[in-house]
Amino acid sequence: MLALLLLSLAAAPGADFDLIIRNARVLDGAGNPWMRAAVAVSAGRIAAIGQLGSATADQTVDAHGLTLAPGFIDIHSHGRGGIFPVPSAENYIRQGVTTILEGPDGSSPLPLKPYLDKLSAARFAVNIGFLAGHGTIRAQVMRSENRHSTPAELAKMKDLMRHAMLDGAFGLSTGLFYVPGNYAATEEVVEIAKVAGSMGGIHISHMRDEAAGILESVRETIRIGEQGRLPTQLTHHKIVGRSNWGQSAATLRLVDEARRRGVDATIDQYPYTASSTGTGALFPQWAMAGGAKALAERLASPDSRTKIKAEIVNRILNDRGAGDPKNVVLASCGFDKSLAGKSLADLARARNQSPTPEIAAEIAIEIQLKGGCSAIYHAIDEADVERIMRHPQTMIASDGGIPVFGVDVPHPRSYGTFARVLGRYVRERGVLTLEDAIRKMTSLPANRMGLTGRGLIRPGMTADLVLFDPATIADRATFLEPHQYATGVLYVWVNGIAVLADGKMTGKLPGRVLYGPARQP
Repeated sequence: MLALLLLSLAAAPGADFDLIIRNARVLDGAGNPWMRAAVAVSAGRIAAIGQLGSATADQTVDAHGLTLAPGFIDIHSHGRGGIFPVPSAENYIRQGVTTILEGPDGSSPLPLKPYLDKLSAARFAVNIGFLAGHGTIRAQVMRSENRHSTPAELAKMKDLMRHAMLDGAFGLSTGLFYVPGNYAATEEVVEIAKVAGSMGGIHISHMRDEAAGILESVRETIRIGEQGRLPTQLTHHKIVGRSNWGQSAATLRLVDEARRRGVDATIDQYPYTASSTGTGALFPQWAMAGGAKALAERLASPDSRTKIKAEIVNRILNDRGAGDPKNVVLASCGFDKSLAGKSLADLARARNQSPTPEIAAEIAIEIQLKGGCSAIYHAIDEADVERIMRHPQTMIASDGGIPVFGVDVPHPRSYGTFARVLGRYVRERGVLTLEDAIRKMTSLPANRMGLTGRGLIRPGMTADLVLFDPATIADRATFLEPHQYATGVLYVWVNGIAVLADGKMTGKLPGRVLYGPARQP
């Protein structure tokens, strides 16, 4: 019935449009079966869908053999670091991504308004919106102190959250694994989340523990949504550490149980068996309180150093190292660019030492004392990736950024996430249908963010569109050679303007800053 309704929306013969895309297999983003149709665009919006007959346009694209979908929405991006130096965001555009949501893992600009004003005055290719980071809010009030907040401090944090929502935040992000968010009691987060929820916002969490404590961390994330009375999301959901593999069956059951009792709990995920974060992830959080100087002082104390090293060894064996130092690979080191791409095991062997967890821990300490590095951790099982991906409330998100092409050895997710899902997990492995994969990239995150004008192909919707070949779309980026663009995406339109045309970047930068539900201009 929906297809018949859309087919009836044909333009009158002779109608003029800015763009007509003809002969496409149209996937509307809602999960419905494809239909053969033409899509017309005017003034940045979808104007008509159907058999458009003799209608004319300033530009016509023949999409025979190709699939047209809403532009993909990345609900977990670290794009703000690259949006100014690389405004084309080519790594995202070539995957079909037209919108990114920034400020994840508890980290965001604060106050938000000056940053958004600066961003809105610039030009870039993708749309971008922001969450307000709990870690940033806490640091502004309490720095990196390892203690619970006082009532007065909590009141200040709630006020900062309120102002961030008024500035245009979409909600609250938490990074409860990271310092200083890790030091907060759940009750503190709930109270701040209530502010975001009362103003129409969401909560998206990098949980406290994605390894041995994964079940309790999922319960905490659900609790924040339930008691905070707002939608809550497990971000980049994964199961870390070999001894924990398979726990996704239990975590998904917790999500389902919460949803049955009325908690609006959802998930996002990237399609890889490795994570990426700083080398500080190998250290106990208590050791990081007070910053780099305080860490150095603790490491100078034999007793503290012994405790810290023991926890690093434990995390190499049972957590992000998955039992072997070779699984911890440096991606970027500001103090020594030559370390990028080398594992802790490589560094041990370069010193003519055995690559044991104990030797690797000493190397990790040296690295952290020099400022730390970003690293890639190969510690996730493919079976968990596929199980999480199949869940109906899981959306696709990169957890990537906008890299400078050719610099360092970053996680390939920045270049490949969305194309990898469509190539590997839809076409090759059949984990998802094409229709459902597109839903997870478009209408599901759009609904989550409250982007009522995006995420679907419907008349009146913003013309964020991607035209791709489902038979050839693929990720090319690898862990050894990550700087490779995805293939199979031929056209991308952002706000009705072609950013990618016939496989070539156009140089157009029509992206916009998107604002949350409580913004007061």
